Amino acid sequence: MQRYPMTVVGEKKLREELERLKSVERPRVIKDIAVAREHGDLKENAEYHAAREEQGFIEARIQDIEGKLSRSQVIDITTIPYTGKVLFGTTVRIINTETDEEVEYRIVGEDEADIKQNRLSVSSPIARALIGKEEGEVISIRIPSGVVEYEIDEVKHI
Repeated sequence: MQRYPMTVVGEKKLREELERLKSVERPRVIKDIAVAREHGDLKENAEYHAAREEQGFIEARIQDIEGKLSRSQVIDITTIPYTGKVLFGTTVRIINTETDEEVEYRIVGEDEADIKQNRLSVSSPIARALIGKEEGEVISIRIPSGVVEYEIDEVKHI
């Protein structure tokens, strides 16, 4: 069985979403279906069909989250001794060796990834290039426009 790495924060957010889907969204859509049924002919009842479709989406998402949580491997980076190496869950600051532009990324699970918030999926090309490397190392990352070299400036366990 494949395990899915997840940060403590990522697991918490998934559990909160699951709870909201089960305790708020599911009962609401069941009520919407009941109300739509009272309007008569179901063949031409757009409210009924929309509610049933939404119910399908909610149930699929519940199953998806439950599956991910059952196969998750929650990693709390703050409990792992600091080595200067880039690991899952670490925050890493890298510097473009040509432009001196700095950027800081946190390496997270796929569901937690959000490039706008500098959270990289562990399976992304940049994260894969960084994992296992140490502070001070220079790495080459292939991007669509060519190869870019970065120096790993700092690794943090936060």
